Amino acid sequence: MNEIRALYADEDGEIFDAPGFAAMGRIGWENVPLTPEDLIPLPESADLMFLPGRLAMGISSEGEAMPITGQAVAALLPAGYTRLFLPACRKEEDAEQLPLYGYTAVALYKDELYAAAVYTDENDKWDPVHYNTHELKKLVQRTKKELKGNRIVEQVGNCSLEWHCCTAQNLFYRRWEAGIPTSPVCNANCFGCISLQPAECCPSPQSRISFQPTPEEIAEVGIYHLSIAPDGIISFGQGCEGEPSLAADRIAPAIALIRQKTKKGQINMNSNAGYTEGVKKIVDAGLESMRVSIISAREESYDAYYRASYRLSDVKASIRYALDKGVYVSLNMLCFPGFNDREEEMAAWQEFFQELPVQMVQVRNLNIDPDAFLEIMPEAAGQCRGTRHFLEDLHGKFPRMVIGSFSHYIE
Repeated sequence: MNEIRALYADEDGEIFDAPGFAAMGRIGWENVPLTPEDLIPLPESADLMFLPGRLAMGISSEGEAMPITGQAVAALLPAGYTRLFLPACRKEEDAEQLPLYGYTAVALYKDELYAAAVYTDENDKWDPVHYNTHELKKLVQRTKKELKGNRIVEQVGNCSLEWHCCTAQNLFYRRWEAGIPTSPVCNANCFGCISLQPAECCPSPQSRISFQPTPEEIAEVGIYHLSIAPDGIISFGQGCEGEPSLAADRIAPAIALIRQKTKKGQINMNSNAGYTEGVKKIVDAGLESMRVSIISAREESYDAYYRASYRLSDVKASIRYALDKGVYVSLNMLCFPGFNDREEEMAAWQEFFQELPVQMVQVRNLNIDPDAFLEIMPEAAGQCRGTRHFLEDLHGKFPRMVIGSFSHYIE
């Protein structure tokens, strides 16, 4: 009963456990045994999927790591959980690139399914039970009538019903954090971009906004939401758009229009922070919080993933300016077992936080094909210490910095 048993899927996608094979997880390129300390019961809202073209791996009763006749199985975790290990597998030569999901090792333990993860942040607002309810379609239609002709409402309505985006849905539920997409263009070409991918790659999970909303359209949605939503937040820089700071000439006057009508709620921007002049305009207009997407504090690693027209030094300059102006700054840190926990990456983060004492780090599982990601990133120069060690190290060295998974409402 206390065995940690490997799982596999057959050709029809049905999942089985593999008697006689202990489960493994993957960190970077290496497959390693899973221990009870690595595991938590599989969250209720998690999903399971198999990995085509990738054989499951396990440890035989003789202690040998070997492939199992069947496809590898992964868990997809809900927000608030940080994975510790990737699924252990052996990729076949003709395997296609995997879609953009956060693949997590999963196993059978104590006759139940367990995932290799830790619970990072508790926030009931993002529990899936609050979203995709049966009345959502009617609520979307209600807001379309109230803000008739507003193209942003049309965009996020589609995001809500077709892509099931929770931040988009909050506009229609009239609560919490609601996204206001503004920018169809970006100054980065992220390898794992969720709104725009080259045709030869895996498909994006949502479509990017194709128009430039006016300051009046932006303000209309912002006033609507902040005036009535409990713990109301409006956020620029959602998954269905590019970089919002490139739309500073439209966002800045929109913020002024919003604050002329209501002082309620919080104005937030999710940004790569690479266009410092745009960030400055938006901060000066009254931005109250900023979440910066980032994967590394080392230029070589940062450039390999973002493939941007700016440099990491520009990101730091934007964060410095926002902090000096009293903006609450958090990092949307993209997390990948066997990357962030490399010794050289951890050392760079220590220097980063000493220079730029941001208030919060939001750890996010990087949605990516593991092999494709590692192939574009610099080779490890030091040992991989493990994601748990990485998070504990941050807690220990920067005790005043909040480490979680969600944007928090700032009073």
